[in-house]
Amino acid sequence: MSNSQSRKISILVFIDALGWEGLKGRRFMEERLPFRRKLRSVFGFSSACIPSILTGLMPRDHRHWSFFYYSPTTSPFKPLRLLGRLPKSLVDRGRVRNLISKTIKRLYGYTGYFQLYNIPFESIDRFDYCEKRDLFVPGGMNRGENIFDRLTRAGVPYHVSNWRNSEESNLAALDADLEKGRIAFAFLYMASMDALLHEVGKESPRIDRKLAWYETQLESALRKAAAHYDEVRLFVCSDHGMATVRKQIDLMSKVAALGLEFGRDYTATYDSTMGRFWFHTPAARERIVALLEQVPEGRILPKAELERLGCDFEGDQYGELIFLVDAGTLIVPSHMGTKPIVGMHGYHPDDPDSDASLLSNVEAPNDPQTITDVFRLMCAEAGV
Repeated sequence: MSNSQSRKISILVFIDALGWEGLKGRRFMEERLPFRRKLRSVFGFSSACIPSILTGLMPRDHRHWSFFYYSPTTSPFKPLRLLGRLPKSLVDRGRVRNLISKTIKRLYGYTGYFQLYNIPFESIDRFDYCEKRDLFVPGGMNRGENIFDRLTRAGVPYHVSNWRNSEESNLAALDADLEKGRIAFAFLYMASMDALLHEVGKESPRIDRKLAWYETQLESALRKAAAHYDEVRLFVCSDHGMATVRKQIDLMSKVAALGLEFGRDYTATYDSTMGRFWFHTPAARERIVALLEQVPEGRILPKAELERLGCDFEGDQYGELIFLVDAGTLIVPSHMGTKPIVGMHGYHPDDPDSDASLLSNVEAPNDPQTITDVFRLMCAEAGV
């Protein structure tokens, strides 16, 4: 930037799971960020929400949703089926799973977030994985452009956090670029609030302490930016909120009790808030639908509703049938985890605890209403 120009920087701080409901009754950065509004999230987990923020697209358009989907012809995990012969007491340990995940990621050259979670090894060869590439670089999306494609093409000098690093490291990296005074836009990635909310829930005093820490760090970043820029525009946004878990359901056991053969009659994957099914026989469809219609803790989402939610995928990529539990209900065990937790997200966007937040020190451009509008906000702030 030329010294004769008005030096402006826009900083977008992404705090995972900083929901609108979770901020109620809390005064997080009220004076610094007086412009505050809730944003409607999209249906799905962060694996769907973050791509929607980065692209402005709904999941059916960018093709990111839940991590695993049924696709035996493209599955890269066929060699892992052999691990299904080993004792579950060994291969289902968290540390063992993490080690295997890191090994696979390195061998396959995956640059995105990759975790095997608890997908059974004896059936893992039926699934493919949606986030093989880094979302935070140009060309990172399964379909469509992200904000970093736009910034790069327009030649806008920008900073983006390394999502693999700690929050402290990401803050230090931002400070270093602010001190140079050469960037016009920054995307700061802060992920640990999500894990804390899962662990303790949004009512815990530990959340207040974490928010106080964020406030201290962001105040410091603002001072650093103000020393090198004439105008500092700060936006804090999230992807979703967090509901308090009040009920648990063992959906896997209910379906298994039907006596159908997994892989021959049907295939399913169980996320923390939904069961997703593909049917290989008409009888399996009929029996599973009949069962799910009698489960009071959730409901089957009609095709028309999935279309309204932007989750009607070509070829039923992420499930021929989606069963979603009510907010505050946790499917446990699931393919995402085997132990109960206090907080969960991934419920219907109509639930208040699904709402995300947008806080800023200036009026946000383009009147954002949903998390997909954050993309347009970033484009406007960066002049692209």
